[in-house]
Amino acid sequence: MAQIVIDTEIKDKKVISRHIYGHFAEHLGRCIYDGLWVGEDSSIPNIKGFRKDILEALRRIKIPVLRWPGGCYADYYHWMDGIGPRDRRPSTVNTQWGKVTDDNHFGTHEFMDLCELLGCEPYICGNVGSGTVQEMRQWIEYLTHDGKSQMADLRRSNGRTEPWKVKYWGVGNENWGCGGSMRAEYYTDLFLRYSTFCADYGNNKLYKIACGPAGNLPLKWLERWVEEILVRITPVSAFGFEIIHGISLHYYTFEGDLINKGSATDFTEKDWATVMRRTLHMEKYISRIKAILETHDPQKKIGLIVDEWGAWYEVEPGTNPHFLFQQNTMRDAMVAALNFNIFNRHCDRVHMANIAQVVNVVQAPILTRGAKMILTPTFHVFDMYKVHQDAILLGMNITSEIYKRKIPAIQGSASQNANGDIHISLCNINPNNSINISIKFPSINLNDKKFSATILRGDQMNAHNTFDSPKNVQPKAFDVSNFEIGESELQFKMPSIAILVIKLE
Repeated sequence: MAQIVIDTEIKDKKVISRHIYGHFAEHLGRCIYDGLWVGEDSSIPNIKGFRKDILEALRRIKIPVLRWPGGCYADYYHWMDGIGPRDRRPSTVNTQWGKVTDDNHFGTHEFMDLCELLGCEPYICGNVGSGTVQEMRQWIEYLTHDGKSQMADLRRSNGRTEPWKVKYWGVGNENWGCGGSMRAEYYTDLFLRYSTFCADYGNNKLYKIACGPAGNLPLKWLERWVEEILVRITPVSAFGFEIIHGISLHYYTFEGDLINKGSATDFTEKDWATVMRRTLHMEKYISRIKAILETHDPQKKIGLIVDEWGAWYEVEPGTNPHFLFQQNTMRDAMVAALNFNIFNRHCDRVHMANIAQVVNVVQAPILTRGAKMILTPTFHVFDMYKVHQDAILLGMNITSEIYKRKIPAIQGSASQNANGDIHISLCNINPNNSINISIKFPSINLNDKKFSATILRGDQMNAHNTFDSPKNVQPKAFDVSNFEIGESELQFKMPSIAILVIKLE
């Protein structure tokens, strides 16, 4: 049994930013090339070189923001290699991901074209590890300056007259690791320097994001990294300088560890329970960083940007180990739903989150093979949860029976949109048993409401879609005739291995 109380009379209105449902694309494996980008001459239907089916799928889930070019690749990427006529762009070696050759046919203009086609905001991660302050400053000028200058004129000569709007800028990526193996003190000095020279042009106002910690490392290390940045940066901001607007967090869910990550499809119930427990650790890391932010930034001017998250397993047998291509099951759908519920509940600080990665890499919502494309269970969670974008968070208290290792079987979040519709998202992580649910609404007469619901469920923990059977797992309407509706209480039975979104209108 699970008892849930929904509070619709929240005085402190907290908005669930649509950017929490963001995505991440890196020059890694088949994410960009042979994924998003096939080129104008491809036999695969495309628009300006981008797969038409992927564009349609991402528009369907209302993709709000896309992070690029990395990831670890960002601190090796020099943006001028990716502008100008494609046949004149230099080829470079991707030393981070398999030492493959990148012809740089996908560069700045292509990325901005992609964001315009998708109707999403761009989030660019700049090169701090192997780049220079001037290089990042000129990239910003190239993209956003509307006046006359060397960089703005170069952009015009490459075919773009009007400047773009690029609000979100990451100042380096994982600079404690692949982005330069830096100490917190050294990175903080660099961040202050880079941020000082990252200028606003015209009405384009930058949102500058500092490299934060990795949740997969010890908690004391996480705390020290965040403390070092905030202790030294926020006093500068107090003088009115626009130095920092966000700090990042990366956290991946492993079944095993970074070396032996386990199979994406061949796993036991013990492995399932481990992944559920480790996914829920996200709340611990977010809560700890929030507490540190409250000390240094009680006005909540600095947002938490979870710009890499997802389940990471061994690659599919027979694929390039450097390309991080893995299948995607109901276990991953549950990982996505649990994370979204956490992000929603902490939306007062979590301003953005970006799943790793959008196509063909790690916990990808979309997989491709040649002309074929499949939507994974994770994609369907994005589709179901898009109702929370820019909605008001509702209070939700859950008392649930325990699954294993003290994990509550039922997890969830709730919101109310501008039309007054209420959406309740629930997960039953118990793979064996359905659970009776009671939801009480102290301030609502349910007799005045119309109910509908959508469910995503797998018959097995590892249920997934394949290129031969692309619709094994997909959302279906949940029969609301199963609901027992009282004046202020809703009761029903929720199946095992299930994600449910209920709508009250």
